[in-house]
Amino acid sequence: MLTLTDNAVEAIRDLMVGEDVPADAGLRISPKPDEAGTLELSLTSTPEAGDQVVEKEDVRVFVAEDVVEILDDKALDAQPGAPGQPTFRLDRRA
Repeated sequence: MLTLTDNAVEAIRDLMVGEDVPADAGLRISPKPDEAGTLELSLTSTPEAGDQVVEKEDVRVFVAEDVVEILDDKALDAQPGAPGQPTFRLDRRA
């Protein structure tokens, strides 16, 4: 299962500040349409049917069903950038 680093949790929290999203909203990772091998991140109110829900502290990440296996041995990390614009990356867990 995908894991979240402390930096990723903080970055996702920062993205949701000031946004008009419900308390149970989260960051969704899904395949980008028409771009094979590319993933897309988006804030969403609820998971879609079949999504795997990863929770750490008060943050939720929804992993689309068709990328769960690809991300199974990965950790989502983030580096701070401009306010509201962190850089996310996936690393293989040790």
